[in-house]
Amino acid sequence: MAKGKVITVAQQKGGSGKTTLAVNLGVMLVRAGHSVAFLDTDPQGSLGRWFMTRHETGQTGGMEFSTASAWGVGYEVGKLRDMADFVLIDTPPKADSDLRPALRAADLVVVPVASSHVDLWATDGVLDLSRREGREVLVVLNRARAGTRLGAEIAEAVQALKADTAHTQIANRVAYAATLGQGLAGVEGARSPALRSELDALLVEVLAKLDD
Repeated sequence: MAKGKVITVAQQKGGSGKTTLAVNLGVMLVRAGHSVAFLDTDPQGSLGRWFMTRHETGQTGGMEFSTASAWGVGYEVGKLRDMADFVLIDTPPKADSDLRPALRAADLVVVPVASSHVDLWATDGVLDLSRREGREVLVVLNRARAGTRLGAEIAEAVQALKADTAHTQIANRVAYAATLGQGLAGVEGARSPALRSELDALLVEVLAKLDD
């Protein structure tokens, strides 16, 4: 049996939407017929709270969940890769030695960048660590503000990061935060065709990157 693919979601700055991105990618993978294991390595535990909220409503079919501190990531990922088609790792908001095990375990590192210059500046550390570990990276413009001058500036600056950047941008939608608190993903709680379309498109890009 083939081992599961590992996607690590990492960003040095808090508030970039790491957990939201991990949740939504995971649910989209399950909806596409894959099994998914979530691994929460962030002491804040937002991914775990989301999963337990979902578990209480009996909607965790095709999903596993675990937690690990930095030193335990490799061991935990080894187990989860035998249990699921994909392992999604949510990480703490920092770029240091604690993040390295989660990067080392990854087949792909997804780096969300929210629409602010501060978020953009914080990205260098994660990209540098990922390169040192020889890992494939996909930068995703998250909480994007289409049609704004700031949004356009950030989108342009992201292209200069010397890292592969997703064509798909995830918009700044209230639905993502609202569904997270309910143990859901955006596609499950919102009827917006645009939201569904952007998640479908991002999943295609992530899977294509993993198949490279």
